[in-house]
Amino acid sequence: MPVPLFHVDAFASAPFTGNPATVCLLDEPGDEHWMQGVAAEMNLAETAFVRPLDDGFELRWFTPTTEVELCGHATLASAHVLWETGRLARDAPAHFRTRVRGLLRAERAAAETIELDFPSDPPASAPLPDGMAEALGVEPRNCARARVGSVVEVATEDEVRALQPDFRRLAQLESVVVTSAAAGESHDFVSRYFAPRYGIDEDPVTGSAHCALAPYWTERLGRDELVGYQASARGGTVGVRLRDGRVLLGGRAVTVARGQLAI
Repeated sequence: MPVPLFHVDAFASAPFTGNPATVCLLDEPGDEHWMQGVAAEMNLAETAFVRPLDDGFELRWFTPTTEVELCGHATLASAHVLWETGRLARDAPAHFRTRVRGLLRAERAAAETIELDFPSDPPASAPLPDGMAEALGVEPRNCARARVGSVVEVATEDEVRALQPDFRRLAQLESVVVTSAAAGESHDFVSRYFAPRYGIDEDPVTGSAHCALAPYWTERLGRDELVGYQASARGGTVGVRLRDGRVLLGGRAVTVARGQLAI
């Protein structure tokens, strides 16, 4: 039976910005090799597979090369598709059951914003892996580590925007988010995220990285409600706020294409 498929730009207020994700709507559990093959064929940072359960939806995410334990933008895209297609009432929250991170929740907020309820990932001070600063081409101001990978703070927003990493060298290391305080008033901090080891040289907008950036910048800026901008070529805005050990991530989504898998 054909599988409904959607191409959605997440953390985006207009098409062709934010982070693209594929959302596949399943009726039955998917074979892991088939799901990985679909994700490789789609060749986006993440492809999400959503399946209805008695108490919500199963959600799994795959990069072109591997399954991942958490993905923000593809979760936002999945909730957007469920509401858009009528598979979930527009005033009902989406409850996603995941293999590693447990229950995730999404709900519609004001001004077409979707808010994700995700686990917080507070970074702890730690030295960078050998060779990472050289691969990034930066002089770190501060270094930490979270579940999402290394967190590297640099001095200015210009440094974040000008980064030209050596992806061949980074592919031998863990994922890394590079961040700084924002220079202007429209955002509080900026970041870029690199994960060539997992088939993603640069992720356009990374919700899971903001689970670490939210507590990191809340501690430094003294406010628990902030706005982050991921300064990739596509760019995207993520609202963040801390609540009871969780991070609420806010953003919009735009459906770019609808179709079906024929296999």
